Amino acid sequence: MRVVSESRLATVLSGVAARPRVVVSGNFATPRLALEVLDKTLPEYRLFALNAQPGMPDRDGVILETPFVGPGMRRRPGLRYFPSRLSLVPHLLAGSLRPDIVLVHTTTPVDGTVSLGTEVNVLPAAIEAVRARGGLVVASVNRNMPYTYGDAVLPVDEIDYAIEVDEPLASPVPRPPSEVSHTIGERVAGLVDHGATLQLGIGAVPDAVLAALTTRRGLAVWSEMFSDGVLGLERAGALDPETPITASFVFGTAELYAWVDRNPRIRLLRTEKTNDPGLIARQRGLVSVNSALQVDLYGQANASRVHGVIYSGFGGQTDFVVGALHSPGGRAVIALPSWHPRADVSTVVPRLAGPVTSFQHSFIVTEQGTATIWGNDSGEQARQIIEYVAHPTARSELIDAARQFGLRLP
Repeated sequence: MRVVSESRLATVLSGVAARPRVVVSGNFATPRLALEVLDKTLPEYRLFALNAQPGMPDRDGVILETPFVGPGMRRRPGLRYFPSRLSLVPHLLAGSLRPDIVLVHTTTPVDGTVSLGTEVNVLPAAIEAVRARGGLVVASVNRNMPYTYGDAVLPVDEIDYAIEVDEPLASPVPRPPSEVSHTIGERVAGLVDHGATLQLGIGAVPDAVLAALTTRRGLAVWSEMFSDGVLGLERAGALDPETPITASFVFGTAELYAWVDRNPRIRLLRTEKTNDPGLIARQRGLVSVNSALQVDLYGQANASRVHGVIYSGFGGQTDFVVGALHSPGGRAVIALPSWHPRADVSTVVPRLAGPVTSFQHSFIVTEQGTATIWGNDSGEQARQIIEYVAHPTARSELIDAARQFGLRLP
């Protein structure tokens, strides 16, 4: 690893091939300064990131690519969305989407290594892919990045160039849970036994679930990501102290970042491991809790598109739903509000208008109640979705639709 100035890095980047594909850390670990230098240097390039946050380059010449759309890419003209389970994204990077440059955000060197810190995800696969074709690995080395273990640890020899930065890590804007989210969280928590293994997605509902689990004991975490809610469980004594906390990326408050720094209980692994349905299925009593934009009378969930326009993507939902169903005592839960307040529409619809993200869940939960999906026939599934999950305003229409579909409501 050669530490260089910003001007020297610009000179190096100016020598790459025309319209290179650049893979950059996503979520809240994007190396802003390195990306800024690259954006000022290259007139045209393709930019690949997962769950990109606001502030991503937005100009002619930059083509945005992702399998999971974050707010920094959402509704951007020309966005290239690649539908993919997150566990399979490394195969994309090794095949049709091979990178020419990888930008990462790391710790300062320690004993010949750096750590990818809060964001492991698909970055090890991206680094391997760019190395295989002789491309560049560039790091923003930040003294504020927490040193995490597992697949986060990277020999400094794997990095070609680095620039030094001293800036605080980005954090999501805190959003206190609404009364609806709190109610849903309490309902979902009722499905989680002592000693269960948790996977929770991103959003107000998963955060509310974690807040409702502080009285449990012996919990484990095997998840794509985690945030401050897991720290809350740790402080409440809800987590099994003998079981590693396993995830692929982390984001939250400065307090969370301080907790994960050099914490031997926390393992951040590459996506191929955390999201492998076979490895997920080996975890004891894995309860997968994810949200959706819509569910329908067939128990199908759409977490990807709104009115046909891509909103997010598969993410890890499909991986964890399958893995949870095969876990001994596992449960796959879809949790969402029954009514969308902004659009003023029901989130339970007769049949999804958009693509199906996941299906065959164990339970669907809203603030109205809980529908048991797994083990019931299609008519009983529809009945429970209507009576226990849907908003009262939507139930009459849903009953008519179920009859038109030939779903025999008990």
